Amino acid sequence: MYTSRGFREWEIGDIDVIRRGKLFHLFHLVLPNHDYIAHAVSPDGMNWARTRNAIFTGEPGTWDDDMLWTMHVSHNPERKLYEMFYTGLHRAENGYFQRIGRAVSRDLVAWRKENEKNLPLLPTGSQYEGPGYSERGWVSFRDPYLWRSAGQEWLLLCARVIGGPVSRRGCVGLVRRAEEGYLIEPPLFYPRMYDDIECPCLVELDGTYYLIGSIREDVEVHYWWCDTFQGEYRAFNNNVLLPKGNYAARAMRDGDRTLIYSFYIDGINVESGARSLPPPKELRRRGDGRLELVSYHRWGDKVRGAVPFLREAFKPCLENPTASCETDGERIRFACRSGFELFTVPAAEGSWIWELEWQTLLQGDCGLVFGLDDLLNGYFVSLDTERGKAQIRAWGNRLERVFQNYIYESLQVGEFTPIADRRYSLRLVRWAGYIELSVNGVVRLSLVDTRFSGRSLGIYLESAEVSLSMPALRILEPPGRDLN
Repeated sequence: MYTSRGFREWEIGDIDVIRRGKLFHLFHLVLPNHDYIAHAVSPDGMNWARTRNAIFTGEPGTWDDDMLWTMHVSHNPERKLYEMFYTGLHRAENGYFQRIGRAVSRDLVAWRKENEKNLPLLPTGSQYEGPGYSERGWVSFRDPYLWRSAGQEWLLLCARVIGGPVSRRGCVGLVRRAEEGYLIEPPLFYPRMYDDIECPCLVELDGTYYLIGSIREDVEVHYWWCDTFQGEYRAFNNNVLLPKGNYAARAMRDGDRTLIYSFYIDGINVESGARSLPPPKELRRRGDGRLELVSYHRWGDKVRGAVPFLREAFKPCLENPTASCETDGERIRFACRSGFELFTVPAAEGSWIWELEWQTLLQGDCGLVFGLDDLLNGYFVSLDTERGKAQIRAWGNRLERVFQNYIYESLQVGEFTPIADRRYSLRLVRWAGYIELSVNGVVRLSLVDTRFSGRSLGIYLESAEVSLSMPALRILEPPGRDLN
């Protein structure tokens, strides 16, 4: 967990992560001023320590003297240096026009701006909206991402085509780096759907190219696929890679793994709400070509003990006479015929992994609960195993309110594939404010929320019956607040 907290509780904006040796290097925007690109390092990709800031806005009168926006850092093996392509805004233009510039470093720590050839680059209106060619009055030409393919180098960009409905012009722009300069090419992908495709990036898995982008309209991360780099990118019926609230995702290589980082925003749109950087997820290609995310393999390094759960440890909270909890061989069977009941156990720690085998025997409303306090305020994860839907809610009360003094807020919804026998492997992670639910090994919920800090967890039922394996709780080392 990382927020780059200062005077404000959060300052982190768009991110990029690269690994060098034993350290992960995080580069991110700093909100709301956007006046420098911050730099942090981590040994595990989870806990971060701030180090020397990378670059700052330019001196008055220079092309990037207003704000710095999204960047991408990569290693250039031929030149034996690291390159940062970044977005700059100019005060004399009120920041309305976005340009792409470049900085270089030998060690990822000391950076200098070095705009070779025809950089900084601004669209002229031939392929993309530029000054004088935008009904909105401001130009999208930002969020560069360097991609190397077949001996050539390309910059992928958040850009907009010139024609078509104004709110559907967003595309992934393309710039080719050549001997004569940076050449603006036709879009890599133009779906004719969105205002912008922000923070585009590309990964190749088993010969298939996957284009990843963040969409402001639904505050979700989407992906598209193609058999070739510059072919027709297509979408599956569900092309959401990360659920609502996760944004500005970027992919990186970690050995033979592909990691996905994104910030999480606690708000209804990308311009408001608190932001933080959760731990990464790992990207995996299914046999049918779809992408899915699995939990980060380094969680195991954080485990410092385990607590077994026995049937006797689960206590009913609401004294519902139609509810029961019984041992069924090596499993625990919970039931509630009429009304609602919670069965909970106390958790001694605030960071843990709860793994269990779940079977729905009678599908009413049922699921997991955690973070419960003495008033039963906490998080409720409903599991609809017939339709394949997981939903986490904040549910409780707020005594300061006179009339609507309850809290009943949907925080996130995820989908999974229903199974006929309704048996599922569940894995719930709570790491301070980070919450992650995996169903049959695939991450379905991923969010950050800190409003409830109670220590009880368990299950809830309404006219439902479920069976669990004898579950155990693995205790995690809690996250540190900015390592330095």
